[in-house]
Amino acid sequence: MSTSILANHRRRLRCNRSQIRGSLGWRRCSFSLAHVLVIATGLADCRAHHRESLQVAAAADLSSSFEEAGKAYEARTGERVVFSFGATGLLERQVAEGAPFDVFAAADVSSADSAIQSGACLADSKAIYATGRLALFSPQQAPRKPMNLTDLVDSRIVRIAIANPLHAPYGRAAKQAMERSGVWALVKAKVVYGENVRQALQFAQAGNADVAIVALSLARTTAEPMTPIPDSLYDPITQALVVCSRGKAGIPAARKFVQFIESNEGRAILRKDGFLVPGDSTSTAGQAMPPAVRQ
Repeated sequence: MSTSILANHRRRLRCNRSQIRGSLGWRRCSFSLAHVLVIATGLADCRAHHRESLQVAAAADLSSSFEEAGKAYEARTGERVVFSFGATGLLERQVAEGAPFDVFAAADVSSADSAIQSGACLADSKAIYATGRLALFSPQQAPRKPMNLTDLVDSRIVRIAIANPLHAPYGRAAKQAMERSGVWALVKAKVVYGENVRQALQFAQAGNADVAIVALSLARTTAEPMTPIPDSLYDPITQALVVCSRGKAGIPAARKFVQFIESNEGRAILRKDGFLVPGDSTSTAGQAMPPAVRQ
């Protein structure tokens, strides 16, 4: 083979090797780029489907009603709701101090107003969603089961549990009812205070109190006797909620939950537990109220 032919053959071999390397390199590059795109798309899709749980600060009297409403809301929307129940005044303080709640459901109106004034909640979101009611609750082992507030003076009743009036609207209403019925001065030494209305009920359930004056909505979830207290003995327990601006789920998600609570479905749950909802009257509420839920 001549020198020129051999040189040409070597050049063609080098060219072919270069082309092969270039082709493989491009394929490797294309393969890597494709994987990057798949991973990036997956991450974007994961972010799109991930939603922060809606955080709701709610008065203790709502524990049964809102837990049921939360399940119904999640079934309808696929969005999870997490509740923090407690005394309204203590929750309002947490909201004002920056706790990342999306919704604040108070057991009064003034606490919702305070949350707005602190800048933590939105004024245009304020809504009256229910009016609460009081009931006398006594456990099965109680020595005397009072049928009205005047029965509280009975010497067999040693301890009467109510929520702390300093930060719980139901505690203030319970004290007011005893004052208006003329028994407060006679029984105030018997009164023990729970941090919130649910804890007051638990005191009686555990045998640490003979009677509890609590939210009708909570008393109705028990198997023990309970007696509604006439609405005339205390000022209306008007309850308001607001959307908060510091929640992680976002304001649109919070407004959507509020709309559900105000819907016919949400109001039906509240009404079933003994609340009055906007448009109800106290004169017909007792007749319309279904039998208590027993657990």
